[in-house]
Amino acid sequence: MKPLLIAQTVVSILLVVSILLQNRGTDAGLSFGGDFGGYYTKRGVEKFLFYASIALGAAFLVLAILNAKLA
Repeated sequence: MKPLLIAQTVVSILLVVSILLQNRGTDAGLSFGGDFGGYYTKRGVEKFLFYASIALGAAFLVLAILNAKLA
């Protein structure tokens, strides 16, 4: 049971970091003339962080359910 708890802690820290890194780039555009207001595609690191946060969120959910079942 302890390895599952450690894995959930590591995944939760990585999830928080990936979400905070996504939000870091949004404030810079607002100070230089506001929001674009249109649709744009995610590219490069932004796309990687987006999909990584989805995968980490799913992994966190699975680990939380496993920890609850085994506790």
